[in-house]
Amino acid sequence: MEETVQHSIPRIGEKAPSFKAVTTQGEIDFPKQYEGSWVILFSHPADFTPVCTSEFMTFASMENQFAELNCKLVGLSVDGLYSHIAWLRTIKEKISYKGMKDVEVKFPLIEDITMEVAKKYGMIQPGESNTKAVRAVFIIDPKGVIRAMIYYPLSMGRNFDELYRAVQALKAADEFSIATPADWRPGDDVIVPTAGSCGVAKDRMEGKVEGVTCHDWFFCTKKLDKDTVLKAIFKK
Repeated sequence: MEETVQHSIPRIGEKAPSFKAVTTQGEIDFPKQYEGSWVILFSHPADFTPVCTSEFMTFASMENQFAELNCKLVGLSVDGLYSHIAWLRTIKEKISYKGMKDVEVKFPLIEDITMEVAKKYGMIQPGESNTKAVRAVFIIDPKGVIRAMIYYPLSMGRNFDELYRAVQALKAADEFSIATPADWRPGDDVIVPTAGSCGVAKDRMEGKVEGVTCHDWFFCTKKLDKDTVLKAIFKK
């Protein structure tokens, strides 16, 4: 009877598993050397594949936008370093897609032939493939703590606007001690913490708390000026 190998997945709120690896930008010590910065660590199934190519071109084109949020990018696949280098050269020299061309990928792409890193992060999903990493995304904060995770199947490209929005929302939540509602963008109303006592809930519902709008005792929002949010989340 064939044994099923279980690959653990780190959890939100845990420290990001540490590792040292060879990349297209030299050796890295993760997440130690990224302390003080937000990081998106993401995996792709294989070099020289079309969905992955579209993703890397998009990420590379948005790298400066993420950098303005003090967020760095780190990619991974289970292919080797020379394959990575050849693929990234092909992207720059030959591929034109959706107005993007001559795209140079400057962020590190991890060589993970042994799948050691992929297994630490639960990127190998046996239901999809035993030898390829699915499209996993880990958003890691400046203290090295995993704050969000998103997993996509091999066949589905990621939504990069959502990844950018997610970093903005996480930074805003930290900065202002709030939560963000569905589809939140800077300038939209934010959610204030749920009332911790009957008295506070009563005051909110009776309109005694200035600047807070309550849809019910547990669901209250307030305005947060767009410029104030952007100034806070774009500071280093």
